[in-house]
Amino acid sequence: MKTVTRFFVPGKNIGAFPSRRPCLSMVEAPRRSVRRNRRKDLAGFTLIELMIVVAILGILAAMVVPKLMSRPDEARIVAARQDISTIKQALDLYRLDNKIYPSTEQGLQALVQKPASGAIPDNWKSGGYLERLMNDPWGTPYQYLNPGRHGEIDVYSLGADRAPGGEGVNADIGSWEI
Repeated sequence: MKTVTRFFVPGKNIGAFPSRRPCLSMVEAPRRSVRRNRRKDLAGFTLIELMIVVAILGILAAMVVPKLMSRPDEARIVAARQDISTIKQALDLYRLDNKIYPSTEQGLQALVQKPASGAIPDNWKSGGYLERLMNDPWGTPYQYLNPGRHGEIDVYSLGADRAPGGEGVNADIGSWEI
């Protein structure tokens, strides 16, 4: 004997027809279609979606990379200014103790070792005013002038080009700017 399934037909009463398998009720049919749609949603990204993401990443990289490329030069300039400020402070301490700045001939070395020539300081601090002399971020020793061109003394770096003058990264960085 065949099974008889009852199903709902809108606008009609429940009827009975013989069938091999039961018909879906009005509640079960939408559930199945939702399950099928969920499977499609979980299948992955389309090629167009991936291309849009790659294009957005390319645009962002084009905007960010040039800004990051100039950072090392800016960092070197900042480091040179900080070094010059430290050297200037050590020179001021030297002057407080000895009433004069070291001469150009004695140079910045007078901050590390007691000068043996020129105006020999009376109250030179044992241990010195700096632990060691440093080079600028481009590997060149800092320059010192007494009397200076821009002030009583000048401490400066020649910049990236290691030559007087210049513009931008190649410009001289000096104590007169600080």
